Amino acid sequence: MTGIIWNFASFVIALGILVAVHEFGHFWVARRCGVKVEKFSIGFGKALWKKQGKDGTEYSISMIPLGGYVKMVDSRVDDVPPEQYDVAFDKKPLLQRTAIVAAGPVFNFLFAIFAYWAVFLIGVPAVKPVVGEVTPYSIAANAGLEPGMELKAVSGVNTVDWESVNMGIISHIGDEELTLTVSTENGIGLTEIKTLDLTEWNFNPETQSALKTLGFSPYTPDILMTLVNVSEGGAGERAGLVVGDTVVAADGVTLDNWQELVRVIQANPENSIELLVMRNERSVSITLTPGIRQDSQGQSIGFAGIAPEVSEWPENYRFDLQYGVIDSIGKSIEKTGQVISLTATMLKKLVVGDVGLNNLSGPISIAKGAGTTADYGLVYFLGFLALISINLGIINLVPLPMLDGGHLLFFAVEAVIRRPVPEKVQETGYRIGGAIILSVMAIAIFNDFSRL
Repeated sequence: MTGIIWNFASFVIALGILVAVHEFGHFWVARRCGVKVEKFSIGFGKALWKKQGKDGTEYSISMIPLGGYVKMVDSRVDDVPPEQYDVAFDKKPLLQRTAIVAAGPVFNFLFAIFAYWAVFLIGVPAVKPVVGEVTPYSIAANAGLEPGMELKAVSGVNTVDWESVNMGIISHIGDEELTLTVSTENGIGLTEIKTLDLTEWNFNPETQSALKTLGFSPYTPDILMTLVNVSEGGAGERAGLVVGDTVVAADGVTLDNWQELVRVIQANPENSIELLVMRNERSVSITLTPGIRQDSQGQSIGFAGIAPEVSEWPENYRFDLQYGVIDSIGKSIEKTGQVISLTATMLKKLVVGDVGLNNLSGPISIAKGAGTTADYGLVYFLGFLALISINLGIINLVPLPMLDGGHLLFFAVEAVIRRPVPEKVQETGYRIGGAIILSVMAIAIFNDFSRL
């Protein structure tokens, strides 16, 4: 229950910030264009707090935290006396109306740049994208990818860490190939280009890792068989395991690595396992009965509450992704551009069917993401806000009536025909656009519940 409350609170804070940024864009440009703003609301429904500003605008925070709006004087909506035509939105020149509508998404993009600037200024721990294991006969293996290679770029876009690698790879869903620019430890300064054939690539973003479906995984330090933690009251402690024990075998089978032990434990919830461990240079037999819990797929698995010793990372593999005040500006603009490109590409592939509708996420998934990143700390929460802000900006630019993009589409038509689009046509468009938006939201919410 505490986790649900934390996720909800983080979601409300995140969405409140992003909606405020978006609506402030409309508000700020409207005021600069001489339009009178009657109301600025964060949220919908009954007002929880409101205040009348000296500028004549009513500012409010409303009960339903799923959006917001800026209400401007508009003769198409209300009866406006002729003496107020000079402050009415619909009476302003086409260029000013276009600027007011476009300002919301633009401010979302500007906020993303600011958030990424703060992330790069604070610094975030990162790992060089060095390849670990490569699955034989996989797409990666067939392309010539080998353990120890460092990924320098995906299809020409530089990759300094695994996050940028994942973004680059995911953007190729539905494509026939992608290229990886790689270097090896022995080939200092030399790079090669590996071409991966994606015609047989099957990848479900909801449940699978893009890297693993291609047949490779990131380098990680060796996991040893010696225990460094035994949880108090856990199955391992009840069985008699102690810190410093080195697990050698399970049920008479010698274990070569930690993952083999994990598989044995997970496959035997509440079933006894005979472990052979080395303790102070002596062999000790331990009977372990793993506990039981549910994994992410709802399957019952065993767990023991023990953790192994992990070797140190090579000194040059880990680093802080951090830049100075000026350099962070360029990096934040570059990062924002990459995420905008990825989001637009995925939206296009969603429309043409290269990406399934089951990959849509709604407010529940966003809430979980907000809660998780808030747990990790400010820098990760800022990165999450930047990502969602970009998505909000791009979605609002989709040319559907009821969205900013729909208004901009009507303005584009007006610029061509030299007169406003007839109100009946606009009303019909709003109904169609509303139906499409509600359908997409229903699918996204259904997907959220199916993932619970």
